[in-house]
Amino acid sequence: MIIMFKQFVDREKELKWLEKTYKNAQNGFLILYGRRRTGKTELIKQFLKNKPHVYFLAGTKPEKENIHDLQKLMGDFLGDTTFKKIQFKGWEDLFTEFTKKTKTPVILVIDEFPYLIEENKAIPSIFQYIWDETLKDKNIFLILCGSSIGMMETQVLGYKSPLYGRRTGQWKLEPFKFNILKYFFPTSSFEERLQFFSFLDGIPDYLNKMDNKKTPIWNLKNKIFKKGEYLYEEAENLLRQEFREPRNYFSILQAISEGNTKYGEICNRTGLSKSLASQYLNNLIELRIIRKEFPVTQRKESRNAFYYLSDNYYDFWFEFIYPYKSLIEEDKQDILLRNISEKLQKHYASVFEQVCRQALRKIDTSIVKIGRWWHKDIEIDIVGLNEEKNIIVFGECKWTNKKVDIDVLENLKRKSKEIKWKNDIRKEEFILFSKSGFTSRLEEMFNNVTSVKLYDLKKIDKII
Repeated sequence: MIIMFKQFVDREKELKWLEKTYKNAQNGFLILYGRRRTGKTELIKQFLKNKPHVYFLAGTKPEKENIHDLQKLMGDFLGDTTFKKIQFKGWEDLFTEFTKKTKTPVILVIDEFPYLIEENKAIPSIFQYIWDETLKDKNIFLILCGSSIGMMETQVLGYKSPLYGRRTGQWKLEPFKFNILKYFFPTSSFEERLQFFSFLDGIPDYLNKMDNKKTPIWNLKNKIFKKGEYLYEEAENLLRQEFREPRNYFSILQAISEGNTKYGEICNRTGLSKSLASQYLNNLIELRIIRKEFPVTQRKESRNAFYYLSDNYYDFWFEFIYPYKSLIEEDKQDILLRNISEKLQKHYASVFEQVCRQALRKIDTSIVKIGRWWHKDIEIDIVGLNEEKNIIVFGECKWTNKKVDIDVLENLKRKSKEIKWKNDIRKEEFILFSKSGFTSRLEEMFNNVTSVKLYDLKKIDKII
């Protein structure tokens, strides 16, 4: 019961959407997709409770076997043993016969739909025909689910897909935000929850694998840095499902996790030619394994881009597991933790920036665009923009054991002058986030200054 509660925290919005769509039209065609392990199947199962349905999980198997498996499930729903024995020529015949025999409304879910496409590239066209000719005017509520984001967005949702324009709704299920971790780790401090977030991200399945009565370091040693554990091999298993020859992809991902975030740096670190590296990077972006980030004030046409891994688990795995597999295989977790202690703090600091950007959205809801900014060797952790009101917010995040003093604010103000954005009319605001708080001198000086805000962990935790 507790596990179910954990998995379903913050999914009320998605469940309400499903319920509302179903209530308004029991004939519908929905697309639900998102990264693996985000709880799509659990969401669907919650929605299906006490409703007439057929739930089919497609597999990586020959098409005839998938058809036969769905046929058996349909036969069970109909209570028709004869239906199970019919030799259907293909998907079209199966659905035609099923709708003939279905007298009541039914929800039909096909989970991991991309597996069917991998086996037969004509599947989008086949299902377009099935929807148009067989299901559209019947009491069938069709839901297609998938974990391969790139394939779902191109082969199912893309304007070139035969299925384009058929759906009545779509939803991309995202990992949890940092604030939801308080439900998974109710007795943990802000710092401990941030550490968990730094190697698990907001993936429900990963969060549920932890012992929430133990510290992050204990869980690292016993649940991740250990041969045979689920999260020790998870990233490798997921990527091998996506790529038949993953060696060069692994090389690129490791390079990025090491801090080689510029295109030229990635090429130099991996030894790949620019054309080959570009191809691999584009494939990784399409699969949402990495993202391409631009300075928040610049357009995406700019060449001034950084590449980052898409979530904290992948980033952590390539920085702290993949290069140290020999130590983990020998059960030398203590040596590993000593070797990575300094890098681990830098990793926490990077994740702290993510959390602070989430906090800024709560602190000032008028800020529309939030990101990082850089130019040459100058970087600003957070820049928030309100185009309509000409407001620009400059932020600095400090994950250190030292209290932040006025020099940090002065340095941020100096760097802010480098940003060319509505310079003559903009209203500037400054915000500092600090793990260890602020000096009394800084707090007293800006206590009543509205253009300068100071947030320690206690304040961040409260606002989030």
